[in-house]
Amino acid sequence: MRSLREEELRQAKANPYLAKAIADEKMAGHRIAIIARTAAFGAVGVLLPFLNPNLNVLYYEFFVLLFIALGWLQLRMAKVGYSKSELGLILLDLCLLTALIVLPNPFLGEEIPTAFVYRFEGFPYFFIFLALSTLAYSWRTIWGIGIWVALLWLIGFLGVSWFGHAIPGLSEASQQAFDGYPLLQEELDPNSVRPTIRIQEVVVILIVAAILTLKGWRSNQLLIRQASIAAERANLSRYFPSSLVDVLAQTDRDIGAVRTQNVAVLFTDIVGFTEFAEQHSPDEVMDLLRHYHAFVERSIFQNGGTLDKYLGDGVMATFGTPETRPGDAANALKAATQLIEETEAFNKDLEAKGIAPIQVSIGVHFGPVILGDIGPSRRLEFAVVGDTVNVASRLEASTRELGCRCVVSEELMKQAAQAKGTDTPHQRFSLHDPIKLRGRQNEVNVWTI
Repeated sequence: MRSLREEELRQAKANPYLAKAIADEKMAGHRIAIIARTAAFGAVGVLLPFLNPNLNVLYYEFFVLLFIALGWLQLRMAKVGYSKSELGLILLDLCLLTALIVLPNPFLGEEIPTAFVYRFEGFPYFFIFLALSTLAYSWRTIWGIGIWVALLWLIGFLGVSWFGHAIPGLSEASQQAFDGYPLLQEELDPNSVRPTIRIQEVVVILIVAAILTLKGWRSNQLLIRQASIAAERANLSRYFPSSLVDVLAQTDRDIGAVRTQNVAVLFTDIVGFTEFAEQHSPDEVMDLLRHYHAFVERSIFQNGGTLDKYLGDGVMATFGTPETRPGDAANALKAATQLIEETEAFNKDLEAKGIAPIQVSIGVHFGPVILGDIGPSRRLEFAVVGDTVNVASRLEASTRELGCRCVVSEELMKQAAQAKGTDTPHQRFSLHDPIKLRGRQNEVNVWTI
């Protein structure tokens, strides 16, 4: 059990979603448990006068109110993780109930053997506490409550057997009345603690506690799996648009398998960022990058793209990964124009703050790429590589020489024009003379803004 607990703690520390899920489940369950506890003991309080229509029932009604108050105190003291005060209140609950069941009511008004109190069948009330614990506590605590109840009940049984008040005349009268019926004599003797029944109660409470513990453990495993899924979806949402996250989460295909497919690749960068970083404070530089990355991400995700990686002040995005879709090229073109519009709006905010506007450079190309998990087995990374990626990067760099904000290859423009049902912003681009890219022998036909 300790190893299971250590494993859960390790998983909670490694997965913030799991830690939050456990904390939320703990507090929500505790609130529900206390409300249920109040309702349960309220029902018991109404039932008691029917079972005991005498004034001495007020003694038990007092304890009903006390148990309700202790429940709300437990809620006030509740916290995630190990809590001595919370465990102490649970133990106090069980000790009070044991004493209430085992010891005679001091206001009963007549002398009765201590063992006779067992005839009132108070043991089932322990199951109320055990059932409520499944709503509020971990499976370990549920099992602990079962063990505590068994031990306290055994202690009460032994205490009554050894030190309980007995009235010998009642035993003799019982023997005379049921002479020749030893089984009835044992069962109906007011001084008998009925040890077989007491042992049976201990065994039953342990069996029920074990079953509820197993159920609690299974529920906890389900919570862990759900938190892991939430973490995986959160990781996916860092790179893919929300519309694609659900698709990836449900697919059976290995998205990390190495393969080749046609993809639109977009590179963007801040022109003159090195000079900006030199002239401004680190806080101003980081603030600029956060805002820049925010609207770059928005432009990519709103057009169905994938955020491949951040490259300092630059960003690489792909359209058509991990799965190709109609209109990938057109969506890349839309993202490029939206990025320019977002930059213009951002520059107005910078000018209002007295900061010089920034200029972004964008390069977009379409063609075959190799994609999949690369790297050693202990550190895999999903990557997109190939000549198409290199060309897109070179197109982005060529914006400085051409004096423009965006350079798009003719291959991408052709693919975007073929997309059906998409409104691509062709009118903002103009055909440029073919350009020579570094590292390539053939010239590339391009369009620019």
